Amino acid sequence: MQSTFSQKVVQKVPSQAQPVQTVPKKRTNLSITETLLVETKSLGINISQSAEWGINQAIVNARKEQWLAENSHSIASSNEYIKQHGLPLSQYRNF
Repeated sequence: MQSTFSQKVVQKVPSQAQPVQTVPKKRTNLSITETLLVETKSLGINISQSAEWGINQAIVNARKEQWLAENSHSIASSNEYIKQHGLPLSQYRNF
């Protein structure tokens, strides 16, 4: 099975949130359900760190989706080329 350009590109797009750097923090309010609050406290989960990690993950995912949307025409064009002509230089592949 030939891999398409989009499959290879998606692998290069960051899929994991980057570690949160130690920078000055800004206070903010966060509303969550009481059930969630009770469970996080009972498990010893740091709500601020968890929220920050989750927001960072949401940013990574949104940037990935944005990049894919912005480049969808180019990806489709490359996939069509590969479908019609095969992979460039494929005759030189050893696998």
